[in-house]
Amino acid sequence: MYKIIFATGNEGKMKEIREILDGLTFLGEKVQILSMKEAGIDIDIIEDGTTFEENAMIKARAVAGAAKEAIVLADDSGLVIDYLNGEPGIYSARYLGKDTSYRVKNANLVQRLEGVPDEKRSARFVCAIAAVLPDGRELSTRGTIEGRIGYEEKGLNGFGFDPIFYVPEIGKYTAELSDEDKNRISHRGKALRAMREELEKELEKKLG
Repeated sequence: MYKIIFATGNEGKMKEIREILDGLTFLGEKVQILSMKEAGIDIDIIEDGTTFEENAMIKARAVAGAAKEAIVLADDSGLVIDYLNGEPGIYSARYLGKDTSYRVKNANLVQRLEGVPDEKRSARFVCAIAAVLPDGRELSTRGTIEGRIGYEEKGLNGFGFDPIFYVPEIGKYTAELSDEDKNRISHRGKALRAMREELEKELEKKLG
């Protein structure tokens, strides 16, 4: 069975990834999608890039070095808040400390924007997906979703910064969306669908 190893241990992220890449096939067989843990890969990765794309590729290359005959995917994603000069940006997962709960992180960001009006609370989620193919070739895609930071947490779905990210065009926070609706409009959903198209082209080439 052909395998894709995604360089993450985040269960919420893996759920989204599997839903979006579901049905990807090679030679008539469904492609197996594994997390690093499921693939038995346990390595420390130093993310010292300066962009989402650089960090995603650093992770993909590191895992590819430990994987055999598999496509390796990695993402780097984060929340970019204009009023805070792009924070937390590429440091989103490490904002206020890697082990700090997102309830604390979200409360801190809302507090930092206290008194800031709607029109200045603009923000976006950004996701870069990197792929390293078994032959060493590399691919990269990006997806974004525009919105603004709310005044309190709302919604019980999603994870991370979802409860404070409001999307005006649909009138909801991303944590209020169903999995299906979120995958349709999310930054990761857009980046993954673009990557899926690239991977389908690559898998078709192997049939030629």
